[in-house]
Amino acid sequence: MNWDDMVLVGRVARTHGLRGDVIVHPETDFVKERFHVGAAMWTRSGDREEQLTVSAMRLQNGRPVVSFEGVTSIDAAARLAGQELRVSEASLQPLAPGRYYEHELIGCVVETVGGDEVGVVGRVDSGVGGSRLVVQGVRGEVLIPLADYICREIDMATRRIRIDPPEGLLELNEPKRSRR
Repeated sequence: MNWDDMVLVGRVARTHGLRGDVIVHPETDFVKERFHVGAAMWTRSGDREEQLTVSAMRLQNGRPVVSFEGVTSIDAAARLAGQELRVSEASLQPLAPGRYYEHELIGCVVETVGGDEVGVVGRVDSGVGGSRLVVQGVRGEVLIPLADYICREIDMATRRIRIDPPEGLLELNEPKRSRR
């Protein structure tokens, strides 16, 4: 497996208990399906990649508490803290039409419905208020809410996202000019 071709599905937050369990910050909408018993995922420390297999999982306060085969002590689990958990793209769940994985949007060209290029999606930030496209372009970094009323068309075949931004959205991060 090539690390850069794999998809992030979670990050190990910290150990949990004395038997090697870890708390995972999930980076997936499919927590139960992704962290089921027998699920395989990869982690990397330095230049060493390691495959881990889930031996147990339960949800606690909405976050998965995961046990991995061969990780049976707090010391063994502590070395995983902070590490990313990745899977092959081929193992992802199929999505309904009009739904996309965040990693699929990275690299898409963003343009207005009028045809003006805004830039290229560098990453997607998720939060309580929803997801935002982080676009790098001639205006610098522009944050665009990933909402239907703004992102009018996502064409994965051409890797283009057409937006209808509300007035002032594209200018938000431009440097302010001093008044004299």
